[in-house]
Amino acid sequence: MITPLSILHTESSLGWGGQEIRILTEAQGMIKRGIRVGLLCPEEATIFQEAQKRGIPVSAVPIARKNLTGLSALRTRLKLENPDLIITHSSTDSWLTAIATRLLPHPPPLIRLRHISAAVPVNPANRWLYGSACRLVITTGEGIRERLIRVNRIPAAQVRSIPTGIDLERFTPGDRNAARSALGLPFSIPVIGIVATLRSWKGHHDLIDAFAGLAHPEALLVIVGDGPRQEFLENRIAALRLPPHRVRMTGRQEDVPLWLQAMDLFVLPSVANEGVPQALIQAMASGLAVISTPVGGIPEMIEHDVSGWLTPPGEVSALQIALATLLKDPARRQRLGSAALEVARKRCGTEIMLDRMEEAVRDALAQHRRKR
Repeated sequence: MITPLSILHTESSLGWGGQEIRILTEAQGMIKRGIRVGLLCPEEATIFQEAQKRGIPVSAVPIARKNLTGLSALRTRLKLENPDLIITHSSTDSWLTAIATRLLPHPPPLIRLRHISAAVPVNPANRWLYGSACRLVITTGEGIRERLIRVNRIPAAQVRSIPTGIDLERFTPGDRNAARSALGLPFSIPVIGIVATLRSWKGHHDLIDAFAGLAHPEALLVIVGDGPRQEFLENRIAALRLPPHRVRMTGRQEDVPLWLQAMDLFVLPSVANEGVPQALIQAMASGLAVISTPVGGIPEMIEHDVSGWLTPPGEVSALQIALATLLKDPARRQRLGSAALEVARKRCGTEIMLDRMEEAVRDALAQHRRKR
């Protein structure tokens, strides 16, 4: 009998967002392909409970911080799991895993999956982690890949860009009125929406400020998501005296496709750190006109005024102009939404991501075995 390939993911982050969703989506997809997949993460991490809900094998390891306790526990767990290959995702688990595997007699190869576009500091330690400790580095956007090659001097053959894929059967255009009826949203006014964890770099505050200055008082802004900036944003909405019938903060929602189908316009005014954001491609796959910024891998998905609208990050006045322009021009929104839908369907399916990830995993294993 042929033993199935085994992949182990590590994730030290306690939060919840596109990175964690990609890990679980990829894990589920690989399991369906007959690959054994496991996850190591802190017990208090949101992804721990979410993995259990999805039937993904997950084990609790204290790796939220870089310390000897986490290193020792991780090494013990790796000896027990004995995977063919490990994929790391955040800084802390990447460092702990890289060191822990060096303490094993037969260390498996590592892939470092770099989700965000924040610059990797140029220093000998990172040169070792990305260049020597890892067999491959995978990024979620071509721009992130190019920077690692150009600035961090990682060999080009060792870095691949594999954008996140989404379920194109789940994220698809729908009946807007039916969606609004189900969600209790008004039928007769335009709905502007954002779906994102409430983090500083997602640009919620810029969107709220731009929306507050619109000469379109009957529009509704829907903010889907939760996170550390909840209180800050609530205070900003109160300071601008935006009433509840104009801004609705929904918290985290499970049925994201329905919320997207209820919107007329999707906005993600990120100011930093993005790869190719899942929420953005989910909105595009839902046939929405989207407004975003040329941050990270976003320009790889959006061509300005062709498949979306790009505004300079942090420039509220430009964002306000974009909102006003598209709110008063339904035909333009329709054109941008149709083009966005075509891009998403052509480039962003889950199976495309899984094919490329499986190819990368098998290539990394083949390289590892040759060098052994």
